[in-house]
Amino acid sequence: MIHFERTRTIDATPEAVWAVLGRYMHVDEFAPLITSVDALTDGEDGIGSKRRNHFTNGTSLVEEVTAWAPGRELTVQLSDMGGMPLRDAYARTTIEPVGGQLSKVTWGLDLHVKYGPFGWILGQTVMRATLGKIIDGNLKGLADKVRSNQRA
Repeated sequence: MIHFERTRTIDATPEAVWAVLGRYMHVDEFAPLITSVDALTDGEDGIGSKRRNHFTNGTSLVEEVTAWAPGRELTVQLSDMGGMPLRDAYARTTIEPVGGQLSKVTWGLDLHVKYGPFGWILGQTVMRATLGKIIDGNLKGLADKVRSNQRA
């Protein structure tokens, strides 16, 4: 398994961050590479909720919530990943208060890459760099969306 993560401090309370992150079916409001989302389940968001994210490059994948702790954690299992060279993948986003009005948001990925040792090298090089940029973009977009919500 390959694990990597990025962290960003956001000038907002965990509740304000969760007000954006917890709108599970609306990740396209802050994730810059997601063009649209299809809700694959009905009802209230939480464990078992599923969505299909459509990306700017024409690909898509499905995410299912496996952990849901409002104001603290959102974990998803990825599936139906099309052409991605992954056997399975999980993403976990955590929110921690950092005194006063600040929140530390950590977005991590755990990946099992296909193709044995070659896949592991691919995961440690090309995929790590690419997915790191995507996570950084998501964290920046999340911070920007939280900030714009606070001004509204």
